[in-house]
Amino acid sequence: MKRSRGRVVHVESLAAFDDRLAAGATSLRGWRIRSVDLRARHDALARVDVGGATFLACTFAPGDDDLVAERGALVLAVPDDVPVEPRSELYTPAELYDTPRYADSLDGRAYAWSQRPPDPQDALARALHDHTVDRALESWVAGKRMVGVMGGHRLERTHPGYADAARLGAALGRDLVVATGGGPGAMEAANLGPHFSDRPDDLDAALAILAEVPSYRPSVDDWVGGAFAVLDRFPGTVQTLGIPTWHYGHEPPNAFATAIAKYFRNSTREAILLQICEAGIVFLPGAGGTVQEVFQDACENYYADESGVAPMVLVGARYWTEELPAWPLLQRLSRGQPMEGHVHLVDSPAEAANLLVSGT
Repeated sequence: MKRSRGRVVHVESLAAFDDRLAAGATSLRGWRIRSVDLRARHDALARVDVGGATFLACTFAPGDDDLVAERGALVLAVPDDVPVEPRSELYTPAELYDTPRYADSLDGRAYAWSQRPPDPQDALARALHDHTVDRALESWVAGKRMVGVMGGHRLERTHPGYADAARLGAALGRDLVVATGGGPGAMEAANLGPHFSDRPDDLDAALAILAEVPSYRPSVDDWVGGAFAVLDRFPGTVQTLGIPTWHYGHEPPNAFATAIAKYFRNSTREAILLQICEAGIVFLPGAGGTVQEVFQDACENYYADESGVAPMVLVGARYWTEELPAWPLLQRLSRGQPMEGHVHLVDSPAEAANLLVSGT
């Protein structure tokens, strides 16, 4: 327990709360107690100094929340009608798609709730949720070598680029853990691919199933149904990550990310997605969001020293030099900087995978 002296102490279960008190804690100063049911701990709370403690979305016996607040604790409650709560683990696809009809699902309800007129209590609930997703994500990525794949959300499952993105994910997933923005299109394909890293012959069969519903428009239900059909037929254990946002609520999360860190704040989500991909990022063709990610990542690399630069690989020479000419600017920006030797333009996803896997 001495290791926690002078530091923030995170308590996320009733057992942890009881253990610390049993070990002799008499002050909760610096404690961050989250989502713990304290209704049966009236006497314990009365015995200790709660000044400087923070209670996040905890449940108290009647009146105890007011009593600890009067004694110097900060009590932050989540309104009763909020569809999401502070959490200790990332979402799973089954959790977000918990009903047959998307509009009734947790994901659909959370998006509808996020569109309500601004309210201080709702804003606090969103901030608490995103903070706990941050912590859950930190735990999930620990010890993993993450690589990012960015690309357009409009890429349909029948487009050749979708199969290319899936094969890219499969190639990367043999040695790295693939992270995407967690949405449809190229993101879905890149999260799909790693499931077939050790059985590439089955990928074509999976793509054929998905091609029956090319897009999440007009029916999210049919679209995600195809994904779950693939997962049912080809179960696996390979882990992948999606980091979507309810800011883009019209883009449903894909079911192939085994862990989903979904945020309300898009700015937070974008920064964290780039930050965790230490093995580098592949940028497939995309539009506004992908271009933003290219130059947000470039900014991070521009100001980094040699040891902090993560590779950037743009796929599609004609696309990035003619259609959306980000490459000439990126090349010029990197000139003479530590990032210069880590910025690449290639023609195929296979070349991108070879670059990043060879660097692991």
